[in-house]
Amino acid sequence: MKNSNIIKFSLIGICLGIFFSCEIQENFEYQKSGITGELGVTAWDYIQSHDSLVMLEQAVRIADLEDIYAGTSAKTFIAPTNTAFKEYLNSNSYTSLEEVPVPILRNALKYHIVKDVVLFTDPDLMESNNPIPYVTENGQTMFLSHNSNFQGVVNEGTSKQWTIVTSNLQPTNGAMHVVSSIVYFSAPMGDLSPPDPSVKTDTIFPIHDTYINGGSKSGDNFGGDALLKVKNVTGDGDYDRKSFLMFDLKDFDEEGVITDLKLELAVKYTRAKGVSLDLYSVNDTLWEESSLTFDNATLPGDTEDPIASLTTSKINTFEFNITDYFNDLESKQRISLMLDGEAGTDETDEFASKENTDFNMPMLIATIASGDNLLEIETNTGFTVGKGEAYAFSNAILEISGAAPEDIIFEVEETPQHGWLIRGADILQVGDRFTQKDIEVMNLLYINDNSGSEDKLVLSARDRAGSRLDPFEMVITIE
Repeated sequence: MKNSNIIKFSLIGICLGIFFSCEIQENFEYQKSGITGELGVTAWDYIQSHDSLVMLEQAVRIADLEDIYAGTSAKTFIAPTNTAFKEYLNSNSYTSLEEVPVPILRNALKYHIVKDVVLFTDPDLMESNNPIPYVTENGQTMFLSHNSNFQGVVNEGTSKQWTIVTSNLQPTNGAMHVVSSIVYFSAPMGDLSPPDPSVKTDTIFPIHDTYINGGSKSGDNFGGDALLKVKNVTGDGDYDRKSFLMFDLKDFDEEGVITDLKLELAVKYTRAKGVSLDLYSVNDTLWEESSLTFDNATLPGDTEDPIASLTTSKINTFEFNITDYFNDLESKQRISLMLDGEAGTDETDEFASKENTDFNMPMLIATIASGDNLLEIETNTGFTVGKGEAYAFSNAILEISGAAPEDIIFEVEETPQHGWLIRGADILQVGDRFTQKDIEVMNLLYINDNSGSEDKLVLSARDRAGSRLDPFEMVITIE
């Protein structure tokens, strides 16, 4: 063990051997026992003395937060293990902690520090599955509770929760609980308003669908086949396959505004390699399934981007969101679409065609609303944030009225120049979306990159009933 020869840690090691002897510390009885969890040292001293927390020690040093972990102000420290940091680096494509932008790392650590002492021996936490909110150092909320098995839980009842592996450690400056994942705020589930009764769905089916096959079969037609096949191989070999679908959007007969549009395909087979499956728009809307072949098909250009993509996995239905593509069309019209796999991946994917009697045929499913709501900006004050610091959004700085919070959808039109906009664990980019509900529950953060004196965020908004707000700016002052 690191620093195991230092006398002041020798007695601690004897006591803590019991805590780490099993993955979950089971001692949640609200009574005196032989092991109290009292460490006799600060959280910072404890972190430095354990090999399993080496990466936490490194992160604290990089983020320059040693004073909080070693301070006299009593707090609760959620301590991620080395495994937690390794998973975080891998999932965010970092090779080391040094590659993580310091403001982002500092904010992540501050979320792991609660501005209160929380032990599961507290009578307030006696009831299981009863998450209690606490304020963290980054300004967001953390819910702490224990389940019916007396295992501590972080953010129970939200869209993402974690089980604590060791609980009720008591450094001299508060409490500490060990977790095997980097935790973050996630919006609470439930308590959502019922859907707008004016919102309907409408479904249409292809007027033509088929696949084409390269190589020696490039002149063959497969219009009567019960399957649509996709396989991207190098060149146009015998197994290079692409699928085509044509829809007439005039077939939608429900009145109103189409607010969402998705293509749904029933999966007969997928190799599910976890590679990209791409959907393209094709200019030719005159082809027929009875005559289309690899030789006469119009293909997207090499520089054309897909209108939608997904990552293949073992599920029964693949869905492509083509709302943005639809919104760019000038009118309801015939559209031609092509499915193609990620280049050179050789993955086989097969879907039901409209001739298939065992599976659902391809369909376009539209969400249609009245468009009668009136959205208004009630509050847009902007905010002030310190250099390198984070700020949690709330209704006090940005609020739009006219629909339920979960039905008001913001879209990022322009990202900040001197920082990041983060929802949960995701850095938002142009085209990404969040809701007024995310703002209401403080699930949205701006993190400054330690530069600039002023920044801005450009957003647009709509609701599920088809009402829209043009792009507007939110001003950020940096001190």
